[in-house]
Amino acid sequence: MNDLEEVAALLAKPEPSEEVVARSRSRLQHRTQSHGTLGQRMQGHRSLGQRMRSRGRVRWFVPGVALVAAGAAAAVVIATGAVTNGGAPGQVIAAAPVSGKEVLLMAAVSAERTPPSSGTYWHVTATWSKSEIPPMESWTSRDGKRWTRNEPGDTPDTVVRAPAWQSLRLKGADVSFDDLERLPTDPEALKAWIVQRKGNPNDMSASEIRGDPTLTLLALITELPTPAEVRSAAFRALAATPGVENTGAVEGGQALRIPELDGPDSGIEMVVDPETARVVRANLLLVGNGNSARTDGYIAVTTDWTDELPATPKDRP
Repeated sequence: MNDLEEVAALLAKPEPSEEVVARSRSRLQHRTQSHGTLGQRMQGHRSLGQRMRSRGRVRWFVPGVALVAAGAAAAVVIATGAVTNGGAPGQVIAAAPVSGKEVLLMAAVSAERTPPSSGTYWHVTATWSKSEIPPMESWTSRDGKRWTRNEPGDTPDTVVRAPAWQSLRLKGADVSFDDLERLPTDPEALKAWIVQRKGNPNDMSASEIRGDPTLTLLALITELPTPAEVRSAAFRALAATPGVENTGAVEGGQALRIPELDGPDSGIEMVVDPETARVVRANLLLVGNGNSARTDGYIAVTTDWTDELPATPKDRP
């Protein structure tokens, strides 16, 4: 087990030993120092269900409950309590906080170790903190066909066939399962690929248009069926994002914040589980078909493979 794996294991266990805490922290800090850095709220918010253009990115805004509770503002420490750090007998020194960068690096290690899985459909469920909004689901087959339930324009609680143009999209352009499989697994190469990628500006945010890879990297680790090694590279690339911070331990993982990208109040708050390398919930969701949703509460996301659609699909009205 290397240093990042050891620290990742610490976050997954409630009571690590004091010796392992001190040793892991020292190793991780040394590694970071030795190797250096690894790698306006969306313009024109639309009401739920309103499309910007016939093929443009759809944006939703849903008011809700704040993502990070006030009590979770303090930085998380590795151990559940204080640790003795070689001082005078009985002297207790608190463990150093885990940074946002370190949490993302831990998730990268976990992503690399994720066993491959498969199925007929890539299934995504997005659940809003506002209970009156029904969960939105999508099923995408490897040939690009897509079915949805409760997305804007859908018949409520009915699985419908999505229009042909609502295929998987990344940075304003269609992306296939094969395209995702071929993405670079080196974080710097992945960022370079994103910067060079050409797409429809109507389907991109201002930061994407100017070449910032952050939102595209987030899309790769949330809804898209991205291979494990590519997801690991995306986590490592995000770890190099200036200003990313860990605001504390919350239910499901570590609460991270990425500074504003597209103007005031466009910061991204998300909860990352470093053990499973999953974005558990966030205030911004980049949907696999290129749409986006933002809320002042949170959107919980789950993904899995399945071999069946839940019902006979109907044509979208």
